[in-house]
Amino acid sequence: MAFVKYSLIRLALFAPLFVLFNFLQLGAVLSVVCAGLIAFAVSYLFFQKQRDAATAAMHERFSGRAKPIRTAVEVDDAEAEDRLVDSNPDIAVDADRRPKDI
Repeated sequence: MAFVKYSLIRLALFAPLFVLFNFLQLGAVLSVVCAGLIAFAVSYLFFQKQRDAATAAMHERFSGRAKPIRTAVEVDDAEAEDRLVDSNPDIAVDADRRPKDI
């Protein structure tokens, strides 16, 4: 959520600057470059706390320690598997194990 918040702050800085530079007839490319540079500078100088939180959230997500995100299909599959095992104690499901190295 911190990454989304920081991205929205940057977008909120970029969009009006882009419109302003387009209004001043700097051209589309130059408007993008100028708005991007100014939005970067302002967010770098004044939004350090949000930037650090976004960086920490991304580091946590990609570090390997984060809990895996499961899709609805994976959750439904796991629940069906659990119901099958609970209703039939003689059935063993071994699909969660990683394959052994050869």
